[in-house]
Amino acid sequence: MINRTMVRTRVLQTLFAYYKDGDKTPGTARKELRKSFADTYDLYFMMLDFANQLTAYAQQQLEEQAARARATHSNWTPNRRFVSNRLAQQLFDNRALRARIAEQNLSWDSGIPAVHEVYRQLTESAFYRTYMEAETCTYEDDKRLWRQIYQNLLIDSATLSDALDEMEVVLDKANWTTDADVIISYVIKTIKRFAEDSTPETPLLEMFDSEEELGFAMELLDHALEGHEQYEQLINSHLKNWDADRIAYMDRVLVETALAEILHFEDIALTVSLNEYIELAKTYSGDKSYMFINGILTEIIRDMRNEGKFIKALTIK
Repeated sequence: MINRTMVRTRVLQTLFAYYKDGDKTPGTARKELRKSFADTYDLYFMMLDFANQLTAYAQQQLEEQAARARATHSNWTPNRRFVSNRLAQQLFDNRALRARIAEQNLSWDSGIPAVHEVYRQLTESAFYRTYMEAETCTYEDDKRLWRQIYQNLLIDSATLSDALDEMEVVLDKANWTTDADVIISYVIKTIKRFAEDSTPETPLLEMFDSEEELGFAMELLDHALEGHEQYEQLINSHLKNWDADRIAYMDRVLVETALAEILHFEDIALTVSLNEYIELAKTYSGDKSYMFINGILTEIIRDMRNEGKFIKALTIK
């Protein structure tokens, strides 16, 4: 699930926090990096569990409506299609999901207002009415509804963002708000993997896309920490038209992390490394930082090539 782009992001954030807090040790940075991955993985399980929370609230609403109907002697027949959704039931029964929620003491308690608001939005949506009013309902219809809920109601949701802000504090998590849309895309991918005969043992996504990703993350962090002074010297000697005191600290950390990758991971193409950190600059630094990142890395690499120092098979001309 966690790919190299997310790995680079987490390493960058860990290094930024490490250098800003002078009391941290490399060991602390490694622990914080591992925790950041675990936090992101917990968000994946929490967003899967959102289906259970929304279904439970819908069931509660039906029970309250039934009680009002009995009290007023009204003739009311509930439409139980949503609360009987088969995909939601499979997620509720999934043993990996239930185990992770229990082991990590994860809870939607502080985010329940968001569940209620999303349910209101759902019941007012056209796709929900179509689902509830259709003459028949197949398993694929059940799956489609949940994909629509995640895509239409949760991606770019201010309601969800506010809830995750609160839940981060209560549950001691990080990056949930910024990771939400990416994680929801993984939830949608997970839903697509379910079939009508899926069992409670159906596997969910692993924490990392491959076994190498965690090793890459820890090595990148270590190389960045160990080469900090060398990278600072390289940056300072190539500033030219830039004022050293006015360089944003995030920009420095970006360049240092990029250099750690370029100089120590020969299997990653140079263009890949450059493009990745330029994109990170667009997200995590100033509006024009990506031009600084691109410019100074280009100069450093060009000079090292001219000095005959091996960098990678692919070099900048």
